[in-house]
Amino acid sequence: MITKDGDEMTFDTFDTFDEGINYGGVRSKNEIRTLICYLFHSIKKPMDKNTVVEVIQNKGLANYFETSSCFDDLIFHKNLEPLEDDKKLFRLTDNGVMVAEQLENTLPLTVREKAYTCALELLEQKRVEKENAVTITKSDKGYNVNCHISGGDVDLVSFDIYAPDSKQAKLIKKNFHKNPERLYKLLIASLTKNEDMIEDTLTDLKKEIQRKKRANSGNSSNNRSAY
Repeated sequence: MITKDGDEMTFDTFDTFDEGINYGGVRSKNEIRTLICYLFHSIKKPMDKNTVVEVIQNKGLANYFETSSCFDDLIFHKNLEPLEDDKKLFRLTDNGVMVAEQLENTLPLTVREKAYTCALELLEQKRVEKENAVTITKSDKGYNVNCHISGGDVDLVSFDIYAPDSKQAKLIKKNFHKNPERLYKLLIASLTKNEDMIEDTLTDLKKEIQRKKRANSGNSSNNRSAY
């Protein structure tokens, strides 16, 4: 690891907590720092700390607290720097780019692939959530969930849904953000009685559910075989 003074930092292997790490995850601070630099270098977009930590945490690639600490180390050693116009977003410095280019191949390929794929998915999800706003408002009888489906400069659809409690309101928000475009297609198809569009959209939904079931089944099998 390159420090802010240009010196190289070395770390012992397996020097982190391993709670929450899946089989094949990284277990040294040096690897976690390299993984963070690799993510920034491969995604080529500024990211906030929470996004990076969430990516690595979601895939069980490293311990949550160790990842957060390593992110701060990269800032301290001038491998990451905040954007001038948004201090919550970070990018690699020249030193950070050097780390990514020189050390990324020391990470297992499966770790790099999982982190990269998860980062793209999470960034896309954040874009969807930003463009398709949902607000939850408490009322005397429960909660009102207001959902917007954006078409860029205008709202294509805006609607309210009643939820009896906070848990259901948050569940509606979560599921709405999974695929607001599909919901819009189903709504338009229903209102225009476009049976072909309804059938195609529902078929896509069924295929997605089947893929997720197969993926979850595969992950369960892998976890059992790891112990």
